[in-house]
Amino acid sequence: MDTLELLRLSREGDKSAKDRLVCDNTPLVYSVVRRFVSWGYDINDLFQIGVIGLIKAIDKFDFSYDVKFSTYAVPMISGEVKRFLRDDGIIKVSRTIKDNIRLLDKTREQYIKEFGSEPTISYLCENTGISREDILIAMEAKRPVESMAALVGGEDSKNQVSYEELIPDKVDYEKKLIDKMTVKSLLGELKENERKIIELRYFAQMTQTQIAGKLGLSQVQVSRMEKKILLKLRNML
Repeated sequence: MDTLELLRLSREGDKSAKDRLVCDNTPLVYSVVRRFVSWGYDINDLFQIGVIGLIKAIDKFDFSYDVKFSTYAVPMISGEVKRFLRDDGIIKVSRTIKDNIRLLDKTREQYIKEFGSEPTISYLCENTGISREDILIAMEAKRPVESMAALVGGEDSKNQVSYEELIPDKVDYEKKLIDKMTVKSLLGELKENERKIIELRYFAQMTQTQIAGKLGLSQVQVSRMEKKILLKLRNML
């Protein structure tokens, strides 16, 4: 299932789709927050803030934007971390971003006045000379700061939770993330037939007999291969 389909399902209230999007994009969050570790904050604390930005990107992604989700998510994640640092008095919005905001607002107002609708990112890019990424950064920078206690989840207060509650438990979440990344890395070192057996056995939850039938092998062969592969993985660790 591709990212856009997961985004559509998430928008329709599919929690498992949103969870998968968060999990699949955690490496992206880490790559963004690493830029800010020099400000003296622990990367794990920044990661939790970055996850909030990722969740906002998932919730607010506009399918009319002519950009990939990762391209849209990066400035959202970065913007969330910058807001956190700005609230602590550590970081300010740069003059360049402020200038871009003024130019974009002027261009947007002229377009709405003439055509009665919102301009596309492509239009703004072509008529201001500002890159797509910088446009998204400017749009994010002008959003009001939201409290960690702000509630999300619809109009029914019974179903609402705060952004703070959406952040996974740091210790448990990081352990799961590291375990997942380790397994993914190890599987990449296996031969194709070895990887297939492990994926079917431990991810698809198939029995050795089912795997044997699927791969045209005997149950004994699958059993022997599985033991050898597990020993190989253990040695790799």
